[in-house]
Amino acid sequence: MISFDTDLIGPYGYCCDISRAWVCGDRPSDEQRRLYAAAFAQVAHNTAILRPGMSFREVAERRWPIPEEFLANRYTGMIHGVGLADEYPAIGSLPNFETEDYDGTIEPGMTLCVESYIGAVGGREGVKLEEQVLVTETGIEPLSRYPLETDWL
Repeated sequence: MISFDTDLIGPYGYCCDISRAWVCGDRPSDEQRRLYAAAFAQVAHNTAILRPGMSFREVAERRWPIPEEFLANRYTGMIHGVGLADEYPAIGSLPNFETEDYDGTIEPGMTLCVESYIGAVGGREGVKLEEQVLVTETGIEPLSRYPLETDWL
């Protein structure tokens, strides 16, 4: 399995930050499909809950619950802003909100990246996925155009 996190600079100097995972060979193994499905579920859930006017704490409280086997290797920043680089806000996941994070509000016009890394401590492989979205007055508009591997689900 190969995972790739872009963090590249695009037109007019704006950052594009998406992540994808692929397998070497024709088809993923059952374990690769399981890891991919969990990462996909985390990104899909955390994107679906985003609404303008939500507090960062509310996002952290409503986030996808990471299964215990993947918790130690989780990305501590599940959502971050993006513009000319990785920027404000940085929304972490509980239980560290009180000591490592800050509150704020999701606002229209924010460009956010929703991230996942799913891999067990001592596991052979892991999956990194990330989608870039725009917060609008009415919800979320996906900005990433490179498809996810939905046939693996």
